[in-house]
Amino acid sequence: MEAAVDWLFELFSLPKVGLPAVFLIALISATLLPLGSEPAVFAYVKMAPDMFWPCVLVATAGNVIGGMIDWWMGHEARKAWILYRRKHRLAGGTDDQIEARKRPKLADKWFGWMERFGPPVLILSWLPGVGDPLCAVGGWLRMPWRPCLLWMTIGKLLRYIVMTSALLWVPDSFWRDVMSLFR
Repeated sequence: MEAAVDWLFELFSLPKVGLPAVFLIALISATLLPLGSEPAVFAYVKMAPDMFWPCVLVATAGNVIGGMIDWWMGHEARKAWILYRRKHRLAGGTDDQIEARKRPKLADKWFGWMERFGPPVLILSWLPGVGDPLCAVGGWLRMPWRPCLLWMTIGKLLRYIVMTSALLWVPDSFWRDVMSLFR
């Protein structure tokens, strides 16, 4: 088992694989799996400072694609839910009326908020713990994919620029002290 883990770490090591590893980590972290991509982006930029913009753009692309996968999953989940409700005739009324009757009060608040503001809400898709479900709810609410894509891209790009820049301003001595804790 240890050999398999070592092989996996070697396979995705940043110096050997570089930007494809950053892309893959950013893509996976944007799905509903709990994984942060900022450490990988920061590590890569720290090793190759001249690659700041390519790394940020690659990470943004991977993260946005992951966000659109969440959007698509929400979109398809709603279609499946509606088909299930129709098939089993669980209640009368239109699909939207049936769905509204079954929503918990908290969901009404979130759905109403997102319906009121529309795709620009997805500029918050970069937020940890909230961003990925926002993307899925955007798909569930049938928000148009192009504006969703645009707002997700803006939010995620700004996040990578700000986070990576802020981490680069921290002195190297701090990072050496932090790494010494793991030795």
